[in-house]
Amino acid sequence: MASAEKRDYYEVLGISRDANADTIRKAYRKLARKYHPDVNKDPDAETRFKEINEAYHVLNDEKQKAIYDRYGHAGLSHNGAAGPGMGGFGFGDIFEEFFGFGSRAATRQGPRRGGDLRYDLELDFKEAVFGCEKTVSLTRRETCSNCHGSGAEPGTSPTRCPQCGGTGQIRSSQQSLFGSFVNVTTCPRCNGRGEVITTPCSECHGRQYVEKERTLSVSVPAGVDDGNRIRLTGEGDAGSSGGPAGNLYVILHVRPHRYFRRQEDDIQLDLTINIAQAALGDEITLPTLEGEETLSIPAGTQTGSVFRLRGKGVPHVRGGGRGDQVVLINVAVPTDLNAEQRELFTQLGETLGREVVPQGERRLVDRIRDALGLP
Repeated sequence: MASAEKRDYYEVLGISRDANADTIRKAYRKLARKYHPDVNKDPDAETRFKEINEAYHVLNDEKQKAIYDRYGHAGLSHNGAAGPGMGGFGFGDIFEEFFGFGSRAATRQGPRRGGDLRYDLELDFKEAVFGCEKTVSLTRRETCSNCHGSGAEPGTSPTRCPQCGGTGQIRSSQQSLFGSFVNVTTCPRCNGRGEVITTPCSECHGRQYVEKERTLSVSVPAGVDDGNRIRLTGEGDAGSSGGPAGNLYVILHVRPHRYFRRQEDDIQLDLTINIAQAALGDEITLPTLEGEETLSIPAGTQTGSVFRLRGKGVPHVRGGGRGDQVVLINVAVPTDLNAEQRELFTQLGETLGREVVPQGERRLVDRIRDALGLP
C-alpha cells in the first residue's frame, strides 16, 4: 500500500486524535478480534487486519505517534518506521494477547480426576421392589501404596524434565508471511507432568497406580426399577497428581417375574377364573409380593373386570407409601366338556335363551384402560 493510499491511522482505529493510550488499546483490541483472519473469513479481512495492526503499532509507540502527528505517513517513511509484522510486533503478539500464547510461561499439568467406572448388577424382581444389600467385585486403579503415587522408587525422587524444563509443555515458534506463530503442546517425554522418573517404583513401574480387585457393598433402596443407577462417590479409578478419585455407577437390571408385571409403582397380575366362579361369585386365593391374599369375586364378574389390592404394590423409591396390586380378570370358557358337563350347559342354555346382546360402543380394552388409569 503506497503512502498516498494509506488511510489516517486514527480513522483506521475509529478514534479521535486526542485519544489516550487506553482508548487506543481498547479500539485496537475490538477491531483485531473482529478482523483476525482466523476468525473472519471475509476476503478483505486479512488486508483490513494488517492495516489495523500497522495503525496500532504506530499510535501505541509514543515516539512514532509524535512523528506521525506532526508529519503524517511521510514522516514515518522518512524515519524508517517498522511496518506491520516487523519491529517485534506481529501475529505472534496477537496470539499472545488473545489466546494466551507467546512469552508467558506454560503451566504444568495439574491434578486430574480419576475415571468413572460402570458395574452392571442383576436383581430379582422382589429385590428391586423391597431393596437389598448386594456385594460387587471389580478391578479398579488405586494409588500405589509403595510410592504413594509419585511413580518413583521410595528413597528417590522424580527429576525435572530436561525436554520441557519442568513446564510440562513444549513451545515452538514458526515464521510466516503474517509474523511469528507460537504453538504450545504437551511435552511428549513427561506427558505434561514436568517431571521424569529415573528410578521407577518396583510396584507400579512408574505408572503411579496399580490395578486391584475390590469387593464393595451396595445398598439397593426399595422401589428401584430396571435401568436405574446407583452412584458410589469416590469408588472409581484413583486420580493423578493429587486429583480426586472417580465414581462407580452401578446399573440395575431387574429380571422379570413369573406372574407379576410392573406399571410404575403398581403391580399387575392376570388372573383366570372359570365361568361358574364368574357367574356365582367366589372367594379365591391369589399371590402377592408378600404371600397369598384372599379376594372376593362378586357374582356376575366379567372378563376385563379389575380389582385393586391397596398398598400391595411397589414402595415409592423416595418414600411415602406404596402402589397397588392390580388384578385383571379373565373368564375362561371351557373347551373340552365331558358328557355330564355338556348336559348341564345345555340345560343352562335353555333357561338363558338364545338372544344375542350387541356390545356397547366402548371397547373392552377401553374399560380396562380406565380401570388402570392408563391414557
